Amino acid sequence: MNKKLINLILGCALLALLSCQQGTKQDKTSPSPTASKELVDSAQFNEDIDGKAARLFILKNAKGATAYLTNFGARLVGLVVPNKDGAMTDVVLGFSKASLYNNPEEPYFGPIVGPFGNRIANGKFSIDGEQYMTPTNNGKNTLHGGFKGLHFANWEAEQTDEKRVVFSHTLPDRYEGFPGNIKIEVIYSLSDHGELTIAYHATTDKKTVINLTNHAYFNLNGEGSGSITNHKLTLFADQITPVDSTLIPTGAISSVKGTPFDFTSAKSIGKDIEVANEQLTFGKGYDHNFVLNGTKVDGLNHAAKVVGDQSGIVMDIYTEEPGIQFYSGNFMAEKVTLKNGNKDSFRTGFCLEPQHFPDSPNQPNFPSTILNPGDSYSTKSVYKFSVQ
Repeated sequence: MNKKLINLILGCALLALLSCQQGTKQDKTSPSPTASKELVDSAQFNEDIDGKAARLFILKNAKGATAYLTNFGARLVGLVVPNKDGAMTDVVLGFSKASLYNNPEEPYFGPIVGPFGNRIANGKFSIDGEQYMTPTNNGKNTLHGGFKGLHFANWEAEQTDEKRVVFSHTLPDRYEGFPGNIKIEVIYSLSDHGELTIAYHATTDKKTVINLTNHAYFNLNGEGSGSITNHKLTLFADQITPVDSTLIPTGAISSVKGTPFDFTSAKSIGKDIEVANEQLTFGKGYDHNFVLNGTKVDGLNHAAKVVGDQSGIVMDIYTEEPGIQFYSGNFMAEKVTLKNGNKDSFRTGFCLEPQHFPDSPNQPNFPSTILNPGDSYSTKSVYKFSVQ
């Protein structure tokens, strides 16, 4: 082989090598198709429900956290935050299509519930001597506003920027039995500091009761990752409102000291969940209102701190509310399929719902949930995510 041909072959080989190295360098700095893919696809998610469009809204912060929401139920569909290794992790259980939320068997994945979140005894309460009847959709009691509460409403929506969306809805007078035309606004916002804030506002033209909260199911190890019983939980609450066998408060306020309900120091959710205890028997686990003890951070009650045992993800909850309902996923029974294809198995999600106390309209010693015409209901809760 002559010398010129050898040099030509060597030159071509060198150019090919340099080209390959440059391509490798570009691959390292360019996002992969997998990394840029959204958790939920809008084209698949968006559907009409009851003749109105249910749409997906996406909030993003500067650090890559992403919140997915829909106007059907003003609900949280997914929430992606980094774990201890930097891997983006969806910590909220939800569905890939809007119509899957229109399910009366499992209606409470991620929505705003109300106008009265939690339970009302025997589906009735009185205001100024007038009795109001509400649907008994939970045994003999009303739960989360009745069969067609806010969780099944098609809310109006306006996304003001990439970090904020405003949902609004008006409940007509006597809707599901509740008095007053109640105008409600819920604002979700996502900060660059890893905070998802939910701000609630409402007015009425007739004296009514109101108690709004979000009913997201969380798993800090990731949706569909298994049991939540090894999550470490701290509740800044020294008391609970004990319940009867139908989960209606008795009216008492009891200390958690020396009971399975003592989460004043961090412990795993499952540590005492099987202990022989009447309250745990009634709830089939934890399904109770904890009375916050007033521990303040930036003017808000520090309600809860949860740590994912595998992910290292930490969720702190701060609120203006006096209580928080802790539900340990006791009735999850593989009835639905989640976004990632897994079922909602027993205790694979938990709820922490900042709110006023259950059955407050019938419990005069509890903080009042009355809203008068001319007054404004305004409260907020903050879910802050970090890692340890």
